[in-house]
Amino acid sequence: MAVSRRNVLLLGGLGVAGAALGVPTTAVNAKSASALADSLMPRPFQTAFTQSPVLGAEDPGSRPTVDPVDGKPIKYYRVEERAASAQILPKAGLLTPILGYNGIFPGPTIDVYQGTKVELTVVNKLPRQHALDGHSLDTSTHLHGSASLPQYDGYASDITRPGFQKTYKYPNFQGARTLWYHDHGVHHTALNAYSGLAGQYHMHDATSERLLPRGKYDVALTVSDAMFAANGSLGYEDNSQSGLWGDVVLVNGKPWPVMKVQKRVYRFRFLNCSISRSFRPRLSTGDPLVMVATDGGLMPTAQAVREYRHASAERYEFLIDFSKYRTGQRVELQNLSNDNNVDYDFTDKILAFDVVGDAVDTSDPTWNRIPTTLAGSEVMDLQESQATRTRRFRVERSNGMWTIDGVTWEDVIASNYRKVAAEVELGATEIWEFENSSGGWFHPMHIHLVDFKILGRNGRAPFAYELGPKDTAYVGENETVRLLMKFGPHTGRYMVHCHNLVHEDHDMMVQYQVGESQDPDPNDPMTAAPAVPAGTAVPAPAPSPTPTPSPSETASPSPSTSPAASPSPSTSPTKNSGKGSQTREPRPGK
Repeated sequence: MAVSRRNVLLLGGLGVAGAALGVPTTAVNAKSASALADSLMPRPFQTAFTQSPVLGAEDPGSRPTVDPVDGKPIKYYRVEERAASAQILPKAGLLTPILGYNGIFPGPTIDVYQGTKVELTVVNKLPRQHALDGHSLDTSTHLHGSASLPQYDGYASDITRPGFQKTYKYPNFQGARTLWYHDHGVHHTALNAYSGLAGQYHMHDATSERLLPRGKYDVALTVSDAMFAANGSLGYEDNSQSGLWGDVVLVNGKPWPVMKVQKRVYRFRFLNCSISRSFRPRLSTGDPLVMVATDGGLMPTAQAVREYRHASAERYEFLIDFSKYRTGQRVELQNLSNDNNVDYDFTDKILAFDVVGDAVDTSDPTWNRIPTTLAGSEVMDLQESQATRTRRFRVERSNGMWTIDGVTWEDVIASNYRKVAAEVELGATEIWEFENSSGGWFHPMHIHLVDFKILGRNGRAPFAYELGPKDTAYVGENETVRLLMKFGPHTGRYMVHCHNLVHEDHDMMVQYQVGESQDPDPNDPMTAAPAVPAGTAVPAPAPSPTPTPSPSETASPSPSTSPAASPSPSTSPTKNSGKGSQTREPRPGK
């Protein structure tokens, strides 16, 4: 197998001295993908379950704690993107180099209440180049599931280079939901996210807190897969740019962990942050998972399912009632998998629960509550008859590139970021159809800014577990999926892409325009909120925008003149006068 920029195994680490490159020694259709010695390979259910710490807010200092425009509170957070080492594999001292927010994987959980605005400063303290392929470690942070203004949405080409920082503003006016933040750097999202740049972000409201378990019974599951090199570092094999499927399933950065649970109801927030793999979870007992929330928050009605299909970037929240099990019983969350994954010896397992006999606090009304009616939402109340237009998009591979209607992100770059796949009116309700008839791949299609309602697939009703607000849709092989959505509350340009991140990087991403385009655009994602040198004091900000911003509230700051700042039209490293721009830096020596 020839070594190429996208088809390599990482042997030396991420930003660690002694980095080296090599090729996989095990075929992807064998019993395992990793090059580890058998004695070093992790085995299921040998590791204790852990969760990421909750990120504390910063002292606001001279910054306002209340937005004078709408009276909403503001909290300030800061994370650093750093190269670090993690104890993922079981042998003591065998560390895996990662890239992580605050140097951990998953990154710290950000926990906020609906209506509290957040300003998150992300400082890029990464090495200049990725040790795997030499690409510049530029990043762009996307809060997936947030209705953010374009300049704070993690627009792929709005990069922050090593040594710089950017402050993102999140309005948090939406209903309670599980969001997640991850790198979205142009053409390198897959490798950056796979290396560890991902974390959960929880938004609560009164309804969710009243109906569902809280505190230690509200459990984040960040699930991914990985393969490992002989020295314990991460392996990377993208199978001719079709996707990466590792042989080790990680939950919160640990292989197949075991969680001790009391005899009560637990709420699980399952995020699939694999860059390609999908899951089909089920309980080993055959009991149902009670679905209570999808990407965009609470479902109108809970749905009990025996198994379900879970693609990259989707979030599903479900309840498990452990009160029916005996003390000492082990219950496994298993994986039946789906078509066109690559599976190995133990990828049929996710994690295990060991039931303990500890006393249960029955004064907590959620200890045995399995609610039926949950919460409505604007998007789930939409009716097909309200749609004023239907648009159709075909997802396929063409001339070696992944495309949406034959268009790629490089086409967007070549247009100076003006080319759009759709122009929609602010407040319009439309149906978007995604047709996947291109063969043996599924595509998790993500539409930024909006939640949508799945109307059906191939003329059939949506699955029961999909009957809630969504922002990412599993578009399976030979499926056409129909989505209903209302566009807003912001105007500007937003991305649409496949969340198999290998497909996104090669180059399955386009953008759409909400409202009339403006020139100059006060919310231009490339210029309205540029990065600044790391350590720059964050000034007391102008009032944060309300959900429906006015031009005066979102006036564009003067663009940075620093040659190393995030790209502007005059300094962008990601645009070119024609297709085939040099956004994919060659490996050293090429």
